[in-house]
Amino acid sequence: GGFVDEKIRYGPGSVHTLECPSQCSRRCSKTQYHKPCMFFCQKCCRKCLCVPPGFYGNKAVCPCYNNWKTKEGGPKCP
Repeated sequence: GGFVDEKIRYGPGSVHTLECPSQCSRRCSKTQYHKPCMFFCQKCCRKCLCVPPGFYGNKAVCPCYNNWKTKEGGPKCP
């Protein structure tokens, strides 16, 4: 599978809002900051309808998730 497959599987619209909790549990499963990770991931998931693959990084397949910044300009989505 190449980048195109990943974009279809993980890109915008790939996740239904009802799937956000389970997708974010996967995304946040390796962090020691589980609660804040889940909070922001679910916020981002509901807005972007995608959660990147893996436990961190890989955000390019989900541009909305990647580009949503905090007021300070840092990444909002884990």
